[in-house]
Amino acid sequence: MKLTCIVIDDDNHAVNGIKAYINNLTNVQLIQSYTDPLQALKEITAGPQVDIIFIDVDMPMISGLELSKAIRHKTDKLIFTTSHSKYAYEAFEMYASAYLLKPYTFSRFAETINHLFPHTPSIPNVTTKQEDDYFFVRNKSEKNNLIKVRYADIVAVESLQNYVRIFTLNETIVSYIALSEIKIILKDYQNFVQAHRSFIIAKNYIEKVDGNTLKMINDLTINVGNNYRESIQEYIKEKTIKTNRS
Repeated sequence: MKLTCIVIDDDNHAVNGIKAYINNLTNVQLIQSYTDPLQALKEITAGPQVDIIFIDVDMPMISGLELSKAIRHKTDKLIFTTSHSKYAYEAFEMYASAYLLKPYTFSRFAETINHLFPHTPSIPNVTTKQEDDYFFVRNKSEKNNLIKVRYADIVAVESLQNYVRIFTLNETIVSYIALSEIKIILKDYQNFVQAHRSFIIAKNYIEKVDGNTLKMINDLTINVGNNYRESIQEYIKEKTIKTNRS
C-alpha cells in the first residue's frame, strides 16, 4: 500500500520539486498540494488522515509553524521544509517528524522517508546508483565555470545548434556541447528518451499529455516529433490506468 502525502508550500517551484521527487518513488502517492496555506487549513482539517504532510515554514497569512498546530492530528508524520535552519528548534516543538533544509537532494528526501517508514522502503524507479550520479558541464551564463548536473534533476535537454540548454528542477544551464554528445552520456539511463530532434526528456517528469504535446513539470512544452512518437506513446500507454471506459 502506498503512503499518502500532502504538500504545502507557497512557492510553486518548491511544490513542483517535491512532486518530481515523489514521482521517483514507488511507494508514495501525492493526494493534494497547496500554495495557499489558508486553503490547506480549511481542506485538511475537513479531510481524511494522511501518512505524510510536507509543510514549508515561511508562508504568508499563516506560517507553517502556526498551521502545523491545527493539522498535526491529521497526519502520521509531519516534515518541515524550509530554507532557514533557525526554525529547526521551533519545528520540533511542533512535534515534527523530520526537517528538510532547502535545497535538499532526492537522496536526502528518500532517506528521510525510509527512516520514518522503515518497513516500506521508498525504491526509486531508477537505480540508486543512477540517482547518485552526476556530471559537470561548463555553464555559459556563469563565465564558463563548471557546474554539477545530477541525472535525477534533469527535466529536459534542448539543442541550440552548437549549444544545449539543460532544464533541471532548480535551474537552466546553457553549455557548449552538442545534443548528440549529451545523448551518449544519457544512453544508459532508461528514464531519458528523445521526443523531438531538438529535445531529450526525462519521462518521469511529464506532467500532462495533450495529443502530441507534452507539458513537463517545469511548464516546458514540447511537441513530439513524428520519428519519436511511437516510443513516447508506448510509455504513456504503459503508465495509463485502464478503466472500463478506456
